[in-house]
Amino acid sequence: MSIKILSESEIKQQKTNSYETPAILFANPKNLYQRRAKRLRELAKEHPFADYLLFVADVVESQLNILEKNPLEKQNFEYLNSVEPLNAKTFKRNRIWREYLSEILHETKLKANEQVLTTIESLEKASTAELEQMADQLLAEEFNLVSSDKAVFIWAALSLYWLQLTQQIPHHSRLENAENLHLCPVCNSLPVSSMVHIGTSQGLRYLHCSLCESEWNLVRAQCTNCNAHDKLEMWSLNEELALIRAETCGSCESYLKMMFQEKDPNVEAVADDLASIFLDVEMEEKGFSRSGINPFLFPAQEV
Repeated sequence: MSIKILSESEIKQQKTNSYETPAILFANPKNLYQRRAKRLRELAKEHPFADYLLFVADVVESQLNILEKNPLEKQNFEYLNSVEPLNAKTFKRNRIWREYLSEILHETKLKANEQVLTTIESLEKASTAELEQMADQLLAEEFNLVSSDKAVFIWAALSLYWLQLTQQIPHHSRLENAENLHLCPVCNSLPVSSMVHIGTSQGLRYLHCSLCESEWNLVRAQCTNCNAHDKLEMWSLNEELALIRAETCGSCESYLKMMFQEKDPNVEAVADDLASIFLDVEMEEKGFSRSGINPFLFPAQEV
């Protein structure tokens, strides 16, 4: 157990402390998609991979449009665990995620280039069984079994579904211990990156989930993958106090990017992680493996 989602009865019993650090921060769906799309379009200016960033912005805007047009109905949860209540590997998902996929493909198709169009048409022809199998593989973190071009669309639909699920569970949580904080305490998925906040959470580091978009607190100067405190180093491509840095761990030889809102309050966990791909290249050349996943940058499929 690491972070526990509190039931309604536990919330009433708990004595609240206004200075207590929130263990989990839940996303505001519309605001999240609006901010991400805007940030992607800003980052695309004069970027070597501008076309891809703009494509991702189109996908994000389609997620927002679908959220507004076809929101998830109230779910009847028979039973939810207090830890990882929406575990991606075990939660029985609703088929509505496939509706979201179809709608994302339809909206993105209007602006797609020839390469993207080929991927969209392939997914449109896929059977229900094939789509569900690819979803199962991605949620099981078997990323190498699904082609990265298809994975982007399937994950976008799954994420839209999971994000809405998180809005329907209790939003109070409590840190039980520091174990298993390398995965999302809501859905057990990998993080994208971590963010050091400003405002009411000034100086606190939160990891951002790649699937349900929740954020969870993990103290700084601790590996986000193995919890080690020694052999940690910070790297950047420019100045020492950069907006985006990679925290590497010599113990498990992994890394995850850390972003600092004090440097730019508009920094965004997914968009800025994607745009800073050259930092990933640098870390891999140094022998470190990424411990998280970006929902728009999956590993290449095994041949």
